[in-house]
Amino acid sequence: MLSLLNIRVGFYLALRQIRRASRWTTTLIVFVMLLTFLNLVVVTGVLVGIIQGISNQYRTQETGDVVVSSLDSKDFIENSPQIIALVKSLPGVAQVSSRYIAGGTIEANYFSRDQKEKPNETGASVDGINVADENAFSNLSTHVAEGSYLSSSDYDTVLLGSQLIDRYSFGKMPGLTPLKNVYPGTKIRLTLGGHTREVVVKGIVSVPANSPLAARVFMPEGEVRELIGRDDYAVNEIATLLLPGTDPIAFRDLLLRSGVGANAKVQTFEDATPNGVAEIKDTFAMIGNAIGSIGLVVAAITIFIVIFINAVTRRKFIGILKGIGISGEAIEISYIFQSIFYAAIGSSLGLLFLYGFLVPYIAVHPIVLPISNAIIVAPVASTLLRILLLVVATIIAGYLPARMIVRKNTLDSILGRT
Repeated sequence: MLSLLNIRVGFYLALRQIRRASRWTTTLIVFVMLLTFLNLVVVTGVLVGIIQGISNQYRTQETGDVVVSSLDSKDFIENSPQIIALVKSLPGVAQVSSRYIAGGTIEANYFSRDQKEKPNETGASVDGINVADENAFSNLSTHVAEGSYLSSSDYDTVLLGSQLIDRYSFGKMPGLTPLKNVYPGTKIRLTLGGHTREVVVKGIVSVPANSPLAARVFMPEGEVRELIGRDDYAVNEIATLLLPGTDPIAFRDLLLRSGVGANAKVQTFEDATPNGVAEIKDTFAMIGNAIGSIGLVVAAITIFIVIFINAVTRRKFIGILKGIGISGEAIEISYIFQSIFYAAIGSSLGLLFLYGFLVPYIAVHPIVLPISNAIIVAPVASTLLRILLLVVATIIAGYLPARMIVRKNTLDSILGRT
């Protein structure tokens, strides 16, 4: 059983050893601990952040924090104008975008097509939007890579998502045939609600393939309403972004208590997220943990080697300590304290770098990948757990070689005999 005296003596010996150790050696060990900590946290954080990035895109570009949509038995939201007015009047609302959504087809190159050729057409979701509200909600205009954004006075003009254009399309998607030779100013045929109209492409929205904006056609709401014959202003979706600190669940429940649930579905972003997303996040987290575990083993081996070499080169000194009455337990504890020191300093530097720079920087400047704008997901609780694992692994790696040397015969250690 550990005694207080052995702990105090072990701490003194560890402190003395650290002070006399080579600065380069200490710096190298701490750097290894820092990299191991980052490997444990960042790799998992980025993998989960890929899925989180996709989720964030849907929240900021489509659903918002709370989304009101049509009932399963209805094609639109009844009493839409009243519901929109109610939502906008409630506290905590940052932006609201209401949309008319209908399935349609678009066709290009119909003038030059040989009648024997297959039409260059594809199906697409057509969103009738309030141009100003949608831009304030999803920053749609900032994603226009070619051409320009819509204006409220536009007529017979559309924006096309990048997945609808062959030169932007990220591989093949089921049911989607990207349009060829389409640029701003190109005329295409839009069929919607049984009506076909020739429209001009005003701009192309370039976003990652998994963005909800990628495979959509955007058009001023008045034109879509006219094409689908809806003169009662009944929209299909009302997306609401809330101010930071506003509880989406409380906001959803407030809408339900106000009677909105009788005419529409009211869901938080989490409610509207497909069940499979959580499973994908867990899978990526498991992969990240497996990769991080390799780094943890490497760090443990590094500490083992360093402590072992240190103990071997100081065998004579350890033998003298034992000869003058210092217990082997105190000497072993001194090496445990050294291991804790290395792990604590490395983890502390890692925490400062992670939360002081890396996480906030990546949140503002996401890692742009073909499928997502990835961020780093690093919850404090899981990060602390990883630090604990790192410290435990380091303690074990420091204790074992020290015990191997200390258990040697005292006289053999002093005389340097094997």
